Amino acid sequence: MSKVIEPKGYKAVLDMRQTEHGIKLIKEFFQQNISTELRLRRVTAPLFVLQGLGINDDLNGIERPVTFPIKDMGEQRAEVVHSLAKWKRLTLAEQEVERGYGIYTDMNAIRADEELDNLHSLYVDQWDWEAVIGREDRTLTFLKDVVTRIYAAIRRTEYLTCETFPQLKPFLPEQIRFIHAEELLQRYPTLTPKEREDAICREWGAVFVIGIGGRLSNGEKHDGRAADYDDWSTVAENGLEGLNGDILIWYPVLERSFELSSMGIRVDKESLLRQLAIEHQEERKELYFHRQLLSDRLPLSIGGGIGQSRLCMVLLQKAHIGEIQASIWPDEMREECRKLGIRLI
Repeated sequence: MSKVIEPKGYKAVLDMRQTEHGIKLIKEFFQQNISTELRLRRVTAPLFVLQGLGINDDLNGIERPVTFPIKDMGEQRAEVVHSLAKWKRLTLAEQEVERGYGIYTDMNAIRADEELDNLHSLYVDQWDWEAVIGREDRTLTFLKDVVTRIYAAIRRTEYLTCETFPQLKPFLPEQIRFIHAEELLQRYPTLTPKEREDAICREWGAVFVIGIGGRLSNGEKHDGRAADYDDWSTVAENGLEGLNGDILIWYPVLERSFELSSMGIRVDKESLLRQLAIEHQEERKELYFHRQLLSDRLPLSIGGGIGQSRLCMVLLQKAHIGEIQASIWPDEMREECRKLGIRLI
């Protein structure tokens, strides 16, 4: 069954030639901005990693990675990455990156278990970034400062895009606001997590939801997050837990909330052990990545991913991510999009 969100009265503002020009403009300008803003240098990243090292991102812990045997390595299996959350931290250590500096890369992934709709594709492309921090930086105040700087880079990119294509009108609010997932639950106790995100984004325009992965007062998680990269169980300054979150905006084209980035301060030894215990995954302590972290061979860090196609989709005001990237879509979705005037690449 097609899961297309039908935009009311949608007509693409830009044609395909202008769209391709816009994609190039946004990607080049934003990555230069974010690398300057956060003091990141570009590195080359893998498309796949060896299975069994604990390096691949487990996302919610249920998504199956695409795997294949390597003939020249005794049929060892490799996994196409879901993201590079843990690989980046290993790279920070390998390259001996100094505190206050970091890396970013173009991450390309295949997520075969993704439920396909206007926002979700089998193909994922994002700017994955990671920066070295000090022990005293592991605070909610520091996290909020980094989020604010990322959002400022997004708004600068929106300004350039609308200057280049005057038929596009800016819609992002000047400031991003912050709310903890528990506060969001108390504010909208009868709504689902997705409905809560829609409600707060409709009201505020741009929001960073803090504390993704830990259980809330109703015994449920706002959303899943792997236990071994973001720190979602640390008690923050306001008494609530979590040093991670998602950047969300209200997207008027689809009249819903829209996630642009997932990010956070990464686990240290203590929070890694605590979160593995919470999730009953203590056996993961024996994996390569986890042994490196528990042996103090990895720096403290903050990092995240910013969707490339998603950012282009928003700033070019498209109704479907398939208008930005080439991917595979069900025939019924392609037909429905054609009827709605949504031209998939």
